[in-house]
Amino acid sequence: MPAVKTRTQPKRKRRWTEADLLCLPDDGRKYELVNGRLVEVPTGARHSRISVEVGVRLYAARPSGTTMFASSTGFRMAQGNIRSPDVSLMLTDRLPDGKAPEGFVDGAPDLAVEVVSPSERLSDLLAKMAEYFESGAQEVWLLFPERKQVYRYRADLTVEVLNENDILLGAPLLPEFAVRVGDLFVE
Repeated sequence: MPAVKTRTQPKRKRRWTEADLLCLPDDGRKYELVNGRLVEVPTGARHSRISVEVGVRLYAARPSGTTMFASSTGFRMAQGNIRSPDVSLMLTDRLPDGKAPEGFVDGAPDLAVEVVSPSERLSDLLAKMAEYFESGAQEVWLLFPERKQVYRYRADLTVEVLNENDILLGAPLLPEFAVRVGDLFVE
C-alpha cells in the first residue's frame, strides 16, 4: 500500500467535537473526527464515481434487513472517533428502532468500503480498519483504483487480495453479490 498523507484542519486550542462536525457547512468536502482533530478525507471525481458504482451494485444485491449508507454518514466508533466510509451497509436491527438516526450512527457498519486515494497514508488506513473492527464491523473492503485491486478484510483478520479479473463475492453478508473486480473501477 502506498504511504501518503491526509490533510488536517489548522490547529485550534480546543478539541473538535461531534457538535462541531455536525455544524460544518456543506462545502463539498468530506471530514472525519479523529482523536479530537478534524481530518479532511481526500476525494475526487474518480473516487466518487467508483464509490457510486460500488454502492449501486451493493444496493442491488443487498438482502432484506440491511440498510445502505453513503459517504456523508458518520459512524461513532468505540473510541469516540467519527468515521465515514465511502459506502457502507449495516444490519437494520443494529439501528435504533430499525431506523437511521438523525445524527451519527453508533458503532461501525457491518460492511465498510473505502476507495483508497493516492494521498492516504498506510498508517491511517490501518488505524481506521482497526477502529471499524473494534466497533463491530464484519468486513472492510479497501479498493485500490491504481492497481484495480480489492483487499477484503474480515473481522477474524483474514484478508483476501483480489485482482482485476477475480470475482468479489459478498457472502456471507451479501449472498447475492458477485462482481468482477475490474468492473468496479469505472473510468
